[in-house]
Parts: sequence; structure tokens; C-alpha cells
Amino acid sequence: MTETYFGVLSVAPALLAIGVALLTRQVYLSLLLGLWVGQLILAGGDLITGSLNLINSLVDVFSSAGNTRTVMFSALMGALLLLTQRAGGVEGFLRRLERSLEGVSAERGARRVQLFAVLTGVVIFIETTISVLTVGTLYRPAFDRLKLSRERLAYLADSTSAPASVLIPLNAWGAYILGLLSAQDGLEEPFMVMVGAIPLNLYALTALGLALWVAMGGRTFGPLAEADERAARGEVLREGAQPVVAEEVSSVLPFEGVTPRARNLLIPLGVMVALMPVVLLYTGWPNTEMLAQAGATDSLWATLGLAVREGSGSMAVLTAVSASLVVSAVMYRAQGVMSAQRIVDTSLKGIGGLMPLALMMVLAFALSTLCKQLGTGAYVAQLCEATLPVALYAPVVFVVGAAIAFSTGTSWGTFAIMIPIAVPLALSSGLNPSLLIAAALGGGVFGDHASPISDTTLVSSMAAATDHLDHVRTQLPMALIGAGVSVVGYVLLSLF
Repeated sequence: MTETYFGVLSVAPALLAIGVALLTRQVYLSLLLGLWVGQLILAGGDLITGSLNLINSLVDVFSSAGNTRTVMFSALMGALLLLTQRAGGVEGFLRRLERSLEGVSAERGARRVQLFAVLTGVVIFIETTISVLTVGTLYRPAFDRLKLSRERLAYLADSTSAPASVLIPLNAWGAYILGLLSAQDGLEEPFMVMVGAIPLNLYALTALGLALWVAMGGRTFGPLAEADERAARGEVLREGAQPVVAEEVSSVLPFEGVTPRARNLLIPLGVMVALMPVVLLYTGWPNTEMLAQAGATDSLWATLGLAVREGSGSMAVLTAVSASLVVSAVMYRAQGVMSAQRIVDTSLKGIGGLMPLALMMVLAFALSTLCKQLGTGAYVAQLCEATLPVALYAPVVFVVGAAIAFSTGTSWGTFAIMIPIAVPLALSSGLNPSLLIAAALGGGVFGDHASPISDTTLVSSMAAATDHLDHVRTQLPMALIGAGVSVVGYVLLSLF
């Protein structure tokens, strides 16, 4: 049986997932139905066998050690995030930043507070929700005092969360993307492909660039400019606006009696970020025989390069977050911030909070395996080769990914659908795989950024305490600029 044996049926699961997502806005339901139909196709239409195979395909996700480590990492990140908030780490970090804004002029303060907002959004690249919540809750009082619109704050928070997370993949995003890439047949060195996609992710780079431009006082236009003019008159919100009450959802307060300390956030995060490359090098460190087989010399740079290529990304992130949890637990217990029981209870609650993300990972990994079994990527690649010039592959991948993410409000579900298509398309056409991966990732981030049903978009409105539709309306033109630059850029990159 060849890889393209199923022909047009090989795209049915992906198309069904997209269609159901368009109709229901439910990415879990759409992925599950796509999986079920795909298993029915593999079983030759046998309903019982296909349904049983669906269950087994979800179980088989955990037969891969890499997949299991990635899911575990995501769940443990929930524990770490909640622990640092309850121990006063986030609150202490916010207070330290706030003190640096005191005693400056209105003009300098306006620019400084916006630059700090952008910097904060980038620095907290570990998780998008905590990024936008931190930016919104910290800087909203300063924005109001300096007569800067809340729509501007929501835009800056939203534009620095997902773009930073996908460009600095030392987080669940990187582990998830690496897991999807590792599941693709024929793709050599998936980690290096992911790293190579970073400078080619035109939308994420443009989104961050535009946010920096706005923060530095660059001229805005359209609805965002109108909101800025209104705020300059002292009108915090548009007349008739219905702001989302941020205080109810924007942050988790420290336990009663806990003294906020920035180090309770910075030390655990520092341990995690520092350990990731160390473990990656350790798991891939080559011996003399491996160096010889690779045709490398025994120089340090050659050894490091081979170690990065051979290292386990999933082991690196899981080890790093586990060590960070141990360090934070020891710190908080030594400070008397939490008892051992409270540390355990808080960790379990945090893990439960990220179970939806872990479930999406399981479904995404299963769908990726299914597409490989059906030959979906190879079939779509053949269609594109027959109907599209190579120069349009990357922009088409970007646009299709953007449409899926905009309709579903999620970039992660989009990655699960587009990466198994983008990789075979790149391999069959001779294009750099990092280019099409970057287009798929950028399209997903843009669609999620612009979508009114995206959780990140909604949380940005909450954190900035602005009307949700006002945030969507003011942000969309800026996002479309980034999308336009990306499409043109991908055509040029494909040509040259």
C-alpha cells in the first residue's frame, strides 16, 4: 500500500475538522470527528473497528516517549504558574516594575510605560495567558493616568503574547511544535527545522515590530487612532462601551499573609529557562564514534552542533519544568509561604487548569499520526504541484492556516492540521521545510490574533478592561498589515 493509496479520501479528516470547526467553533469536537472519520477510512468503513481504533489511536499517542513528555510538560507548567502566583512571585514582579514608573513626566512616562508593556509581554513568553494578564493588570492604571487608550493597551498585550511565545519556543509552544514535527516522516532534524523557522516567521516578527512602533509613539490610523484621540480627551472608554471586568479574572492573588517577592517568580523561571539548553546538550552529547559517523571534527563547535541536533527537546523541557517545580517548592517551604500540603494542593489545581491544553495535544498528535497513515500530506503536495507554482506554496499555507485559526479561535489546532500538510509539501517541492513551517505557524498566530473568539483576544480585552469588540475592531487593521507583509514576503522568499 503506497502513501497516496487513499487519494482524495486522505484529506477528508482534515476537511471535516475544518468544516466542523467553522460551524461549531469547537476545536476539540472538530479534531475528534476528524479522527473518527479517518479511522473509519482506514478500517474500510467498518463502524465498530473504526470506533475501536479511534480509542486505540488516542492511547497510542502515549506509546511515544516524546509525546508523553510533551503532555506532561504542559500539565506541570500549570502547576508552576499557579505556584508562582500564589507565592507572591507575580505580584512582587509587578510591584517592582511599577516603582520604575514613578517620578517621570507625562510624555516620557507615556513612552516608557508602553515600552515596558511590550518588554513585559515578550519577557513572559512562557505562557500567553499570563503574558496578557500581566501586561493588562500592571499597566492599565498607568495608561489611564497618562490618557492612553485601553484599546492601545489591549493591542500591545495581545501583539506580544503569542508572537513572543512562538519566536522564543522555550515553552509549551516549542514542545508542542517539536512534537508535531518529530511525527512527520522524512523530516530530518526536526529541532533544527523549528529553529530555522524562527527568523522566517514573518507575521510574528512583523506583529512585534508594529507593537514596538506603536509603543515608541509611531503614528496610528483607523479605529485605533480614534480611540487614542478619545483617550487624550480624558474619555477612558467609548460612550456605550461595555468593558469586560478584568479584576474578576485577570490574576490569581497570593495567599493571605504572603509578602510579594519578585524572586519567587524570577528564580523558578530562571532555573527552567537555563536548564532547557543544558539538558538538550546533555541528551545529545556525541561520543567519538558519533562524531566520526557525522563527518564532524572533534572541535567544540562541531560537538555542540551535533549535540543540539541529536538532543531530546521533549526531555529538555520536561526536566527543566520539573527542576523548576522542585526549586520553587523548596523556596516557598523554606520561606514559610506554603506548607507541604498547600504546595501539593496548589500544584494539582494548576495541573487541572491546563488539562484542556493537554487534551488538545493528545488529539493533535493522534491526528498528525492519522494524516501520515492516510498520506494526506503527500496527496495535498501532489495537488499543489499540479495546480500551483512553487512560489505560492508558502503564501497559500499562510492564508489557509490563517483562515482556520480565525474561524476556530485557536492556533494550536491549526498547527495540528497544517504541519502534517506543510512538511510533505516542502519535501516534495524542494523548498526549505523551515519556510513552510514558518508560514503555517505565522498563519495560525495571525488568525488567532485577529479572531474575536480567540481566548487570547478575549483575555486581552479582560486584562485591559475594555470593550471586547472595540479591541477586535482597533486591532484588526494592524494585524492585517502584518498579514499583508507576510504574504508578499513569502512569495519573495519562495522565489529567491
